[in-house]
Amino acid sequence: MTSRFRLANGRGLEIDCISYGGRIVSIRVPDRRGVVADITPGFDSVDDYVRDTMYLGALVGRYANRIGHSRFTLDGVEHRLTPNEGENQLHGGPGGFHQVEWRAEPFEDPHAGVVLMYQSPDGDQGFPGSVEARVTYAVSADNELVVEYAAVVSEPTPVNLTQHTYFNLAGHDAGDILDHELTIAADRYTPVNEELIPTGELSEVAETPFDFQHPRRIGERIGEHHEQLLIGRGYDHNFALTTGLTSDIHFAARLSEPRSGRTLEVFTSQPGLQFYSGSGFGRGPAGKGGHSYRPNAALALETQHFPDSPNQPQFPSTIVRPGGEYRSRTVYRFSVG
Repeated sequence: MTSRFRLANGRGLEIDCISYGGRIVSIRVPDRRGVVADITPGFDSVDDYVRDTMYLGALVGRYANRIGHSRFTLDGVEHRLTPNEGENQLHGGPGGFHQVEWRAEPFEDPHAGVVLMYQSPDGDQGFPGSVEARVTYAVSADNELVVEYAAVVSEPTPVNLTQHTYFNLAGHDAGDILDHELTIAADRYTPVNEELIPTGELSEVAETPFDFQHPRRIGERIGEHHEQLLIGRGYDHNFALTTGLTSDIHFAARLSEPRSGRTLEVFTSQPGLQFYSGSGFGRGPAGKGGHSYRPNAALALETQHFPDSPNQPQFPSTIVRPGGEYRSRTVYRFSVG
C-alpha cells in the first residue's frame, strides 16, 4: 500500500512525498509577501501517478535519461534493455524505479525526512545484476530539500539516479514558466540526434540559445529556429556542468520567478544537468484540483550523469561494480528575493 509523508521544517517549507515511485507530490513555499503556494505539478490520486507519462516528481532509475537502441556492451557482453521510447530506453524502462513501491522509513532527527529503499532484481528491464538502492529526502532549517542517493550492485551494471520533480515557482497552476529566469553553470552541452540521443559531441553554449551562464528568461530564445530546439521541442538537453563529477556538491543552477520572488538554487555532486522545459505537458490525466497542465507548465532540472553514457566512452562512466558504491547528493535551496 502506498504511504504518504509530510516533511516540514517549521520555517515555511513543506514537502509531501509518497512511496509509489518515491514521488514528491507537493512542495509548498512562501513568496516575498508570505503567500504559500504549491510549486510542483502533480495529481490528486495514486492511480493517476500510475498512468502518468511525465515522471512527475518521480525517483528515476536504474538509468536516468536515454540509452540508445536500448542496448549497451559491458565487459564484452551485449545487454538488451526493455525499450519504452521507440527503439530507445528512457528513465529505466516501462517498469523503472518510477513505477514501483519503495519501502519507506520516516525520521525526525536532525531534520524531518524519509529513507526510501528498493531492491531491483537481476535482469530488471534488461539490466545485469541486482541493485540495492537507498534514497533519502530531508528538509533543513535553511529551506533546503536534500536528496542523497546510494546504491550497491551484485554485478557490474550502469547506475544513474535522479529526481524528476518539475517546478513552476509562480504556482503549479499559474500558467507557463517562460518568464522564469534561469542560470546554469555550464559552458557546454550535449547535442542530440532526432531521437534525443547524444551525438557524442560537447558543444559550446556561447552565442547559442543554450547559453544560460548568466540569468536569462527561458522564453527569450526558446522559439528560435535552431536545430536542437526543434528536435527537443524546446529544451530537453543535458548540460555539462563546469565543475564536472566531484565528491562535494557544487552550484549547478538558479531559477527565479519575478512576480513571486521565489528562487530555487540547485547544488549537486553530479556532472550533468538535464534541463527540460516541459513541452510534453498537455496529455495524460488532469492534474491537482482538475487543473489541465499545458506545454511549458513547469520545468525539470535533473541532476545526473550524461545520457547514453554506457555507449559513449568519452562521457563520465556510470558503471558500478561489486565492492564499489554509487553515491550522489543534490540540494534544492528555496528562498525569496
